Amino acid sequence: MSAPAPTPQLSEPAPASLPLPQQTSERIPAPLFTVTGDSLVATDFHPRRQPPRRRRTPPSPYHRSPYHRLFATPGARAFTLGNLIARLPMGMFSVSAVIMIAGSRGSYALAGAVTATGLAATAVVGPLTARLVDRHGQARVAVPATAFALLGGLALVLCVHYGAPDWSLFVAYAATATTPNTGGMSRARWAHLFKGDPAALHTANSFEQAADELCFMLGPVFAAFLCGAFFPEAGTLVGGALMMTGVLVFAAQRSTEPPPRRRTQATKSPVRAAGMPALLLAFLATGAVFGSMEVVTIAFADAQGHKSAAGVVLALQAAGSCGAGLLYGALKPAGPVERRYPLCVAAMTALMTVPFLAASLSGSLLVLAGALLVAGTATAPTMVTGMTLVQRRTPDGRLNEGMTLAVTGLLGGIACGSAAGGWVVQHVSATAGYGVPVAAASLALVIATGGAVRDAVRHPARR
Repeated sequence: MSAPAPTPQLSEPAPASLPLPQQTSERIPAPLFTVTGDSLVATDFHPRRQPPRRRRTPPSPYHRSPYHRLFATPGARAFTLGNLIARLPMGMFSVSAVIMIAGSRGSYALAGAVTATGLAATAVVGPLTARLVDRHGQARVAVPATAFALLGGLALVLCVHYGAPDWSLFVAYAATATTPNTGGMSRARWAHLFKGDPAALHTANSFEQAADELCFMLGPVFAAFLCGAFFPEAGTLVGGALMMTGVLVFAAQRSTEPPPRRRTQATKSPVRAAGMPALLLAFLATGAVFGSMEVVTIAFADAQGHKSAAGVVLALQAAGSCGAGLLYGALKPAGPVERRYPLCVAAMTALMTVPFLAASLSGSLLVLAGALLVAGTATAPTMVTGMTLVQRRTPDGRLNEGMTLAVTGLLGGIACGSAAGGWVVQHVSATAGYGVPVAAASLALVIATGGAVRDAVRHPARR
């Protein structure tokens, strides 16, 4: 009896199935062989690749719009809201004071003198308040300074209501000069958050300029409505309440507040910084454009028999500037800011001739309104570029003071422009008064061009 045939042995025992490969994005192929009894059986092998799945990620807000990126920053929306509430009364106080004083004392001359005194006091006290803000922090200085200014506004209301002597009106309104520059503090926060990011800072400055235009466009209208619909003191009282509320909300956002900087002997005053004197003079001339345009437009509307429409016509100029500011912030302007500033001033000078031509050739208030809308489109880019230069040229630790000086220059220019425009209207005509903004813009262009040439000589690498 023969022995049974030996069972064929494999060099290695075959597993029931091949080991699983490592986890990949491809489908696991079927095994090549399976064991059936004592033999190997081949199986069909049809490798099928599955394309890797693409993960869909939500679009980042940074890719939508520069303004989405701006307000995606933690804390930005909160301090912006508080700042807008505090900034709206800046366009209300002068109009409210004029209506309140003129209605009670029957003298626009007295009302104008009181508001001019407050403007002069602000020009002196404003930079000092900003210096304290830089040294001790925004929250520690802005809140008590606003409270003191609020007391001055309440004192003015009481003096007017109870028939106090005229000199008391000057003292009370001068006390409101401690009002902090909320727009400058907001710009200082953006400069702190986006330090080293010129594109984001450009968008932030554009937004702040558009906010300025919006507040100064809505503020006078709101003040006139309150004083007319309720009582003459309503505009001042509501404006004071809004200002205090907005500053408290703004100061509560401590996470975005720039750290205070102690002044050292090596820190220069912003006035003495390189390029700042010429820049502040250019802001002075630019303010004269705004001041003269307002007075001349009111006089022109009055000559046409539509004095009540002057506010709407001036609002169109602010609307043009607001829209241009938002559009300018969404763009990425090319070239260094030192070169762009004279170009923006040149565009402003050219467009200021449009209202002059509209008033001279047509004499129509409707045509003038369209001309002011066009002329306003060059205002915001000029101010945005100028504020960017102020931020760059101001020494470290004194940014609030530097921007407050720029605003002080604007206020001084507004006062000078108002006086010059009023003189031309009184002695020549309202139409000829539109030559004052053209002359003021031309002066700003000469100063800006001279500063740019001087900067190019001192810093040839920027050409």
